[in-house]
Amino acid sequence: MLDFKPLTLDDKKLFDTYLKPYKFLTSEYSFTNLFIWRKALDIQYTVYKDALIIKKKDFSDNYHFMQPIGYNREFLTQILDILINYRKEFGLKYLFKDCETPFIEELKSIYGENLSYEEDRDNFDYIYESSKLISLSGKKLHSKKNHYNHFVKNNIYNVVPINEENINECMKAACEWCNRIGCKGYVKHELKSIQELLINREKLDFVGIAIYVNNILSAFTIGEKMNANMAIIHIEKADTNINGLYTFINKTFVETCFKDVPYINREQDLGIEGLRKAKLSYQPFKLEHKYAVL
Repeated sequence: MLDFKPLTLDDKKLFDTYLKPYKFLTSEYSFTNLFIWRKALDIQYTVYKDALIIKKKDFSDNYHFMQPIGYNREFLTQILDILINYRKEFGLKYLFKDCETPFIEELKSIYGENLSYEEDRDNFDYIYESSKLISLSGKKLHSKKNHYNHFVKNNIYNVVPINEENINECMKAACEWCNRIGCKGYVKHELKSIQELLINREKLDFVGIAIYVNNILSAFTIGEKMNANMAIIHIEKADTNINGLYTFINKTFVETCFKDVPYINREQDLGIEGLRKAKLSYQPFKLEHKYAVL
């Protein structure tokens, strides 16, 4: 029987030994992401046959496994068999979610069509070329460039790194923005994840910047360089009453912290119509597919 235990900050060293060697394509396979969402998604883990097995639930309370991490190919069938039996015993709706394409191909080579595979469009990650987010050049991004220029020309602003001096201001602003739109459901979980990030700033691998407009903290963003090719934007929050601020912080953060990284992962849209429209408007280089397995 698999013995799962809740994820804690003390597990970072163990998780890094599994996650750091692999060039994952999607945002789920980041210790920072797993840690800050651990309570909302009831993230638990165990190690079996030297592979890291993570169990979690989605926002519809459906439990599932993430794809095993660090497995030896000769033990994969044994790992899969015990997970299949666990799913049957505990009535999990899904066997796996958050699966990347290479793992799906490996599953198909073992089980063929004995398992069902579904594209999980609401959780596809949006991948952008950092150079384009910085330059905002071209016809398709012309409106973004206009928003950026409008902000720069019409505001007195200051860009600073997130540090001990402004953490409390960031948390206060996040609470105010959350309450403005009705702090419940996903946005309430997101607020708690922001608090986890800021409180544990010195122990997690991320960088962040804050934007002051007229000496008032009006936006902040947090991200992480995953490897030489990709960075993830974990959080991006701004006062929606300030025209062009979101475009300004998007461009400025990449330009300041990730200009040496070719691709920026801005995570999924969760099927939220407004969020999908906003992410598509930045002209992603690609949508990184994720799959559910039944």
